[in-house]
Amino acid sequence: MNGTRRADIEPGVRVAIVQKQDQRTGRLTEGVVRDILTKSATHPHGIKVRLETGEVGRVKQVSG
Repeated sequence: MNGTRRADIEPGVRVAIVQKQDQRTGRLTEGVVRDILTKSATHPHGIKVRLETGEVGRVKQVSG
């Protein structure tokens, strides 16, 4: 799953996100979702989430 659908993501799921400062390089940060910040059902660049570590970014991959 690529992280553009909100229905695929829920708290506790392991994901890979790209943070704002890493958008140019595409560097991914892995972690577990704490909060879903995007309200809409889909987003073309990925659903925005907050990880348990406090990092915020858009989901690029959902591990499950």
